[in-house]
Amino acid sequence: MQAEALHYWIMVLDVESFSPRKNPVQRAVRRAMYEVVEESLSRAGIAGQDVVMEDRGDGILILVPSTIPPVLLAGDFIRELHDNLRERAVLTSTAAAMRFRVALHQGLASRDEHGWSGDAINTTFRLVDAKPLRDVLTAAHHAHLVFSVSSDVYRDVVQHGYRPLDPAAYLPVRFEAKHGQPIEAWVTVPGYSAPPGLPPLEVAARPVPTGTSSPAAQASTAQAPATGTISITGNTVQGDVVAGDKTVYVDGAYPGLR
Repeated sequence: MQAEALHYWIMVLDVESFSPRKNPVQRAVRRAMYEVVEESLSRAGIAGQDVVMEDRGDGILILVPSTIPPVLLAGDFIRELHDNLRERAVLTSTAAAMRFRVALHQGLASRDEHGWSGDAINTTFRLVDAKPLRDVLTAAHHAHLVFSVSSDVYRDVVQHGYRPLDPAAYLPVRFEAKHGQPIEAWVTVPGYSAPPGLPPLEVAARPVPTGTSSPAAQASTAQAPATGTISITGNTVQGDVVAGDKTVYVDGAYPGLR
């Protein structure tokens, strides 16, 4: 058993509204959850690289060695996960449909005979359980998942705009976890220009890391008509310089977004 703590990229995935389902449906959802996650890890080129998955009932704790590029997690894996969920939604009954909350953090973790522990793991669970993240997924009616990264991951990875990451699609949130611990995170919803369901005053008040535009500027940009080489046909944005063509859904999170 590993005694010393090592650095990992720490991801937690949780299924929305798992507990109210009947036992047979829960079993079907859990089976589908693992199929989706394992297939998405494989498609993103992450599977088989000493990735650890620990079962959490209605979710999974995923520990990825620090040697794996984080862009594969925040970019490729999330995209594959979203596409996989979207494909399955067409074929799945309403009772067994899945939507995910996903959070990504980094830090030290250690293993004993019973499993994994560490403050960074605790923080990642607080991110995925945060009320703002739940509210965003509730408001994003067309979404298949909502994705949150810690301020550390946003500052060190997302804000630099590595392909296929799109920093402009993230907005900051701040909340209190257990014992009044303040936590800052950044939230995005694949397919949405900005995550819906965030309190406007909270969004406007959040500090922004150096080198990024303010949330207000991001919202303003999202409301502006497409210009330059970007064109919109129906619900498809064509010519996105960050991630190529994408389908965009808007649920009226900000005035003017219809």
